Amino acid sequence: MTIGEEIPVIGNWFNLYFTENNGMAFGMQFGGEWGKLSLSIFRILAIIGIGFYIYTLTKRKAGNGLIISISMILAGALGNIIDSAVYGLIFTQSSYHTVAEVTSFGQGYANFLHGKVVDLLYFPIIDITQANAPSWMPEFLFGYDSHFIFFRPIFNIADTAITTGVTWLLLFERKNLEL
Repeated sequence: MTIGEEIPVIGNWFNLYFTENNGMAFGMQFGGEWGKLSLSIFRILAIIGIGFYIYTLTKRKAGNGLIISISMILAGALGNIIDSAVYGLIFTQSSYHTVAEVTSFGQGYANFLHGKVVDLLYFPIIDITQANAPSWMPEFLFGYDSHFIFFRPIFNIADTAITTGVTWLLLFERKNLEL
């Protein structure tokens, strides 16, 4: 797929939408190349810390819900760091007009830990223009282009694992968190 290419999967509320995220959540970035490297190193250290935490939880025979939710966060973080570390080494640069191609290892568009993370899941649950909106909807929701989309983020399965794990922790495991 080219960047920005979209394939409807279920009606108009679930699409595969190809984009590459160079930073962290919602495409936020900081500090150029050094910022990207710092983010990647932070992710690796977080993965090591989370792995050690899971090890201590299993030794203490913590509940399955706690271990599974922390494991989901670890799996998501690991998936994103693998994407960031390796994707740029084995693929050529994507664009709005060209599809990335597999290339020889190390001949891709980025160095180790400087690659982008592929985001593909898009759920524009509500997608309306101001002209078609109910009269009770406030005008400020429509922005400069008179268009409103509810749930605009594009994400991947790793992000879903992290979000599900954190949500489970916050809703059901706060009392069981051990540091």
